[in-house]
Amino acid sequence: MPSQHRRSLTRRGFLGAGAAAGAALGLAPGPARAAARPHPFGRHGSPAARLNPKTLYVHPGGAGDVTTVRDAVAAANGSGYTLVIAPGVYRQTVAVDRARTEMTWIGASEDPRDVVIVYDNAAGTPKPGGGTYGTTGSATTTLQADGFTAHRITFANDWLRADHPGITGTQAVALKVQGDRSAFHHCRFLGHQDTLYADSMALGTFARQYFAHCYAEGDVDFVFGRGTAVFEHCHFRTLDRTDLSGAPYGFVFAPSTAGANPLGYLVTRSRVSSEAPDGFYKLARPWVPSSDTTARPMLTVRDSWLGPGIDAVAPYATMSNSHPWQSMRFAEYRNTGPGARITVPENRPQLTAEQARSATRAAHLGDWEPWKETC
Repeated sequence: MPSQHRRSLTRRGFLGAGAAAGAALGLAPGPARAAARPHPFGRHGSPAARLNPKTLYVHPGGAGDVTTVRDAVAAANGSGYTLVIAPGVYRQTVAVDRARTEMTWIGASEDPRDVVIVYDNAAGTPKPGGGTYGTTGSATTTLQADGFTAHRITFANDWLRADHPGITGTQAVALKVQGDRSAFHHCRFLGHQDTLYADSMALGTFARQYFAHCYAEGDVDFVFGRGTAVFEHCHFRTLDRTDLSGAPYGFVFAPSTAGANPLGYLVTRSRVSSEAPDGFYKLARPWVPSSDTTARPMLTVRDSWLGPGIDAVAPYATMSNSHPWQSMRFAEYRNTGPGARITVPENRPQLTAEQARSATRAAHLGDWEPWKETC
């Protein structure tokens, strides 16, 4: 996504960022760093009491099968594996390829702040051997396999422009998810620009994703991509910035839904809060990438609370003049809060009651019912 400046934030502050905002989710003050615990895997067994042969245990201090998430993924050579991850900060990039289907990651603590997967690549970061990573390559965690599920894990990218003033490609992805039937329960996504990349494997591939009771924060386009994604009971937090003198500071959503896909992003029973001054953020702008100029981004926000950080007069913006937001599929329904006030009706397209009956998680996800999953 197009780059903009971002504020400086310390590494420690970044991993703990959103503590006040996360209080509504019952989150603890900060992540554990592999502290000694008598039962590091909680109620999820251990290498000595393995739940089943396809359960692998990750512990940074050596009390598990492996010490890194990346090594656990490499050992899970097939379908149907579960990774139980002990509290700790895992500084590494991780990729799950298409062959490792039906994989589940479980943060062994009941608190997603305790299990953090983080790295600090950006789109403009030089790669060993030449070139740069680009937006996709910047991702701390990349998930391509179908049937992936995560519980109580923090995915983060703590790259900061203030640390790298010579780099202009400031997109820094915490999680890129491309597989169909990908579900995230009580997870956190921390970053600044392009934090959560909810996408698909290819232009003609429609990937369903479900985010429940999750927290995501950032500034520029920090939830973006062409996936068919449902965000339910989620909290989106826009960050303050000291590098810009005026609004807008950024955009919460930047969907790039394929024109042939009837369903894009659905946000329901969620909330948007902000650290920034009132009205300094847009709710969304459409991303029509050069690789798909026929894209027709879709976003529906319904039954949600929009805080004062959202510009109520003009909540949507255009990324490219050739693709104005008014020609896209943006709509709202029964939202509340100061950022949801309808002051200029033509700037806030609303669903009718009949249309709203089709804007549901069931309509987006079909016969897949991830909200019934427990851990």
